[in-house]
Amino acid sequence: MSSMPGSHNARVLSGMRPTGALHLGHYHGVLKNWIRLQNEYECYFFVADWHALTTHYEETAHIGDHVWDMVVDWLAAGVNPAMARLFIQSRVPEHAELHLLLSMITPLSWLERVPSYKDQQEKLKERDLSTYGFLGYPLLQAADILIYKAGYVPVGEDQVAHVELTREVARRFNHLYGREPGFEEKAEEAIKKLGKKNAKVYREQRRRYQEQGDHEALEVGRALLESAQNITLRDRERLYGYLEGGSRIVLPEPEALLTEAAKMPGLDGQKMSKSYHNTIALREDPEEVTRKLRTMPTDPARVRRTDPGDPEKCPVWQLHQVYSSDEVKAEVREGCTTAGIGCLDCKQHVIEGVLAELAPIQERARQYVEEPQLVRNIIAEGCEQARDTARETMEEVIQAMGLAYR
Repeated sequence: MSSMPGSHNARVLSGMRPTGALHLGHYHGVLKNWIRLQNEYECYFFVADWHALTTHYEETAHIGDHVWDMVVDWLAAGVNPAMARLFIQSRVPEHAELHLLLSMITPLSWLERVPSYKDQQEKLKERDLSTYGFLGYPLLQAADILIYKAGYVPVGEDQVAHVELTREVARRFNHLYGREPGFEEKAEEAIKKLGKKNAKVYREQRRRYQEQGDHEALEVGRALLESAQNITLRDRERLYGYLEGGSRIVLPEPEALLTEAAKMPGLDGQKMSKSYHNTIALREDPEEVTRKLRTMPTDPARVRRTDPGDPEKCPVWQLHQVYSSDEVKAEVREGCTTAGIGCLDCKQHVIEGVLAELAPIQERARQYVEEPQLVRNIIAEGCEQARDTARETMEEVIQAMGLAYR
């Protein structure tokens, strides 16, 4: 769906649980994507500290350190607070308020069938995950997304089900509470504000969609509303709802923005992950990075320098895929299979590639580590901006649910 900057469809929301200092897996898997998105969309990036409690509720002593370490790494990697809103989930209590209200209308069976519910319980057998919070975390995720009316949520394949649940919850909410008194009259009034030409196009698309189920007409109608300059947000939402035939859309349904899985291997050839102890941290000392890469395991067949090897069986070769040019890869493949180069020569190219990538990140990190107040200020400002948006949504939700009798 095409998006106009400024419409809530051009808003992206993404969060990360605070696990402390980040490593190259996070950089290639998430941060590089965030840096690209902040140039194209209105981005909200948040520290998912409440989500951390869903699986690690007994271990909260270090959560504060982890939060600030992670934010420093975001900033050092190039996430830009002038372009994206960076904030902490627990500082925007509206997430919890919306989560509570959505929990009133969400069937238990919807939560029990989210694939990660069973998977995580299997994977984290040593933890007691029979808690209310763990069952409800996909709904908290839905509240995180809907409170900002995000149009897109960048996720990997494994998270698509969560965005799907969010869409279902939004649909159910709109169905239950989007029927405002005098809805049709208000929608008809709003059509007039589109201007003669656009009003005609809108009516035509609405007729085609409702009479013939023409999905292209729905897209054209939505695009028209996204670019309409002279209508209020509330009128726009009425017209989105009127286009589809139902009621006012209070909480728009987000779309999953599929991101490719990171191809960042760890030091042992498995995926880079703290739980495998095979990581290189973004702020790791260059000497330590060099030591780790020099001592990486290689093809077990290359016992001596003179034994030829097979790059496909060597974890170092996977790192060449990320860091080396085609020219270097060809040279390395040739040298390895003919025993023309030793493993240390082969690793040297990777060491240089990794250090070159980390140098600017570490340079930027220094400034933030030396001035922790700067990081606090960036987050305080982001939290305030996020709260303003979240409050607006909550006001509409409360109004729609008939709870505005304060």
